[in-house]
Amino acid sequence: MAGPVQSIERAAAILRLLAGGPRRLGLGEVAASLGLAKGTAHGILRTLQHVDFVEQDEATGKYQLGAALLHLGTSYLDVNELRSRSINWADALAARSGEAVRLGTPLEGKVLVVHHVFRPDDTLQTLDVGALLPLHASSLGKVLLAFGVTPLEPVLEAGLEAYTRHTLVVPEEFGRALAEVRELGWAAEVQEMSMGEAGIAAPIRGHGGLVVGAIGLSGPVERVCDGQGRPRPSLITLLREAARAISRDLGASRW
Repeated sequence: MAGPVQSIERAAAILRLLAGGPRRLGLGEVAASLGLAKGTAHGILRTLQHVDFVEQDEATGKYQLGAALLHLGTSYLDVNELRSRSINWADALAARSGEAVRLGTPLEGKVLVVHHVFRPDDTLQTLDVGALLPLHASSLGKVLLAFGVTPLEPVLEAGLEAYTRHTLVVPEEFGRALAEVRELGWAAEVQEMSMGEAGIAAPIRGHGGLVVGAIGLSGPVERVCDGQGRPRPSLITLLREAARAISRDLGASRW
């Protein structure tokens, strides 16, 4: 039986590298990160560019993921019933709350953002569809862990990475936080993944009442939280109303 094709493996590694970074990467950065000769990396990048999986910035010469690859990912996500049933409610939540809204499901020990509605203002924002967020440091991830959508043990075994000084990294404290999420019916992150940012999330239930995903909103901490750093009750109410509406559309009889 034939083994893996090395050039395809290398192309996949380059795509993952570009997808995982917050910025464009130059040829030298790509080659050094993956241990490839510059000529090899350049050949693969040019091929990926030819099929529109990678784009090159004319001014800097650096590379980023291309539109064709994003289209493929979006086409896959469009067939996901959770996403398709949530789109209208997520749009309405962003409009009513004034904050960005994301829909998340578990994937490979992370939170996969399957839908993202921009904050309805003129600020510069980046589309997060397809992004992978940490389970323990995001409100979406806390919901997925608290309600058993994804197992907790592998997360604890891998270690709770500190993204800021506010990230919960002690297993006992994190376990208590998840118990509180189950009790309240929603989760919060206050500067745990990024300083100055906060978010809240609520579970989405399907048939039988099982949690199948999470919806959350996020924005600057001073807008999402009050002066004591607690999420604003008005935003929690809007969020939970949206989660209930999506759950009803998915056939949940309880939430």
